[in-house]
Amino acid sequence: MVDEKTLLQQIRDKEEQVSKKINVIKQETETAIATARGEAEKIIRDAEESGKSAAGELYRKEKEKFQIQVEDLKKEAAAKAEAAKTHGEKNLNSAVETIVNYVTMG
Repeated sequence: MVDEKTLLQQIRDKEEQVSKKINVIKQETETAIATARGEAEKIIRDAEESGKSAAGELYRKEKEKFQIQVEDLKKEAAAKAEAAKTHGEKNLNSAVETIVNYVTMG
């Protein structure tokens, strides 16, 4: 009977050792999972910040290009307006003469 208790005690001891090992592994796993989650969250935050930064830089560059295009269009429009004014001033005397001749002859 003593051997049976000893065998039973050995089984209980072994179960206790296995249970302790399982608990240690469980704690290590939970720690590893928590660490991985933290790292994943940091990677996501870094990616979001990097994306925002890249988007801001792209916006700035495109806005700068757009402003240059607007300035070019303004210069082009001013040049065309000046050319039209100059052309109109050149033809003003002949237009006045034509109108006066038409009115006085009519």
